[in-house]
Amino acid sequence: MKIYRFAVVLCLFFLSCDQKSKVEKEVEEIPVDIKVERFDKVFFETKPQDLAKVKKQYPFFFPAGNDDNIWLQKMNDPIWKEVYEEVQKKYSNFEPVRKEFDALFQHVKYYFPKTKIPKVITVIGEMDYTAKAIYADSLVIVALELYLGKDHKFYEFPNYLKENFEERQIMPDVVSSFSYRNIPNMPDRSLVAQMVFEGKQLYAKDLLLPEYTDAEKIGYTPEQIKWCQENEAYMWRYFIEKEMLYSDDPKLTTRFMTPAPFSKFYLEIDNDSPGRVGAWIGWQMVRSYMKNNSVSLAELFKVEPKEIFEKSKYKPKK
Repeated sequence: MKIYRFAVVLCLFFLSCDQKSKVEKEVEEIPVDIKVERFDKVFFETKPQDLAKVKKQYPFFFPAGNDDNIWLQKMNDPIWKEVYEEVQKKYSNFEPVRKEFDALFQHVKYYFPKTKIPKVITVIGEMDYTAKAIYADSLVIVALELYLGKDHKFYEFPNYLKENFEERQIMPDVVSSFSYRNIPNMPDRSLVAQMVFEGKQLYAKDLLLPEYTDAEKIGYTPEQIKWCQENEAYMWRYFIEKEMLYSDDPKLTTRFMTPAPFSKFYLEIDNDSPGRVGAWIGWQMVRSYMKNNSVSLAELFKVEPKEIFEKSKYKPKK
């Protein structure tokens, strides 16, 4: 009997591998050739007297009403020039990243066939960590000054933010932006609805970035992933016992959903917990839902949070 069970498990394992490889083989056959424009180079290597040419070529980067002196000052500012030099040191050869964009959008086209293949434009923005990578239908804009490595001398941000200022975070950030643009906004503002919303975009990374680790997908360290796994049942029991799931108290968003150095259970575990544990729980809930329901990724985006919660059969292991 044990031999029989082992054989069944082994067959299921290889069947799963074959299925995965079949999908990946189909993905690899999708023709994608991402074009990259280095606006950061164009801007900082343009002579001030030629600014008008740059504005004509990239009008969407120059809002009407802004005086040219703003752009000329940035062109000539020694600090921004140094930022540009540091970006060039790290990204003088952008081809490895461009190939990752190819692979990403092969997966996007597989799961969302009607999606346009965008053009990627690299910029040096204003150190705005809320807009590191933006997907905008026909464009992907990447602010390279925020992907120089967490220990770079320029960064005067809290550690929990700097942790994700790595090259390896470019693709997860692009998928986040893509997902937020394509997941419909729901009127339900309960904690569980927010968990599911975040869980959807994290699950999208499971399919669109299959070679990435869970830590890279959510922007945690491996130790933080381990903490969540070990405390999953405890966290879930806490949310249930405190009757938080259907609460729309905005304080819960701050405590469990938004980026932070740690989550706020107001217990001793806080110092060891990562921020955004609500998003991590939502991710496990969506994974459970997709395991128990035959739904495409595009369809998942449209399913109401309440339905996902109820049909997920989510139950953390003790």
